[in-house]
Amino acid sequence: MIAAVFQGTGRPMPASVRTILLLASLAAATSLGACASSGGAPGGPYRTANLRPYVVNGHRYAPEAYRSYDVKGVASWYSYPSGTRKTATGEWYDPGQMTAAHKTLPLPCEVEVTNLENGKKVRVRVNDRGPYADGRIIDLSRAAAERLGFTRAGTTRVRVKLLGPAPIADSGEIMLAEAAPDGQDAVQLY
Repeated sequence: MIAAVFQGTGRPMPASVRTILLLASLAAATSLGACASSGGAPGGPYRTANLRPYVVNGHRYAPEAYRSYDVKGVASWYSYPSGTRKTATGEWYDPGQMTAAHKTLPLPCEVEVTNLENGKKVRVRVNDRGPYADGRIIDLSRAAAERLGFTRAGTTRVRVKLLGPAPIADSGEIMLAEAAPDGQDAVQLY
């Protein structure tokens, strides 16, 4: 606007006005760059809808974009027939994929789960909410539970470590991770 005033008069813009305009432009560019590097939203790279508080069985859960998450507790596993249920992120649940459900981690994210009973580790995509049974911190897909070696027992003590955001699927039809041969981590198919 200031430049327009001077342009309309035909007089050259004073150096002091040019300096003010330059500093204002730099300040605006710097603040826009900060927004872009943090994802531009309070949740960073996570969808705001996946961070909204929710209520299950009268208990309120408040998901958040943790800077770090490294927790020990009990894991269980769950399964539905493939393609019969959508996850909290809108992807189709597939028990053969390396996925998990968590009550408050940001969706979608990747975590490393270590079975504390046998030392086996897997990397899974957290794309659903749960478990809601008392004392459990994560629900794993059948494939992840098999890789960790606890499908028969049903539960096991684990360590869950947040690795970071996972790519957001488009329609939920693309495969983002699959079970790898025994003794290897999940093969990522981004």
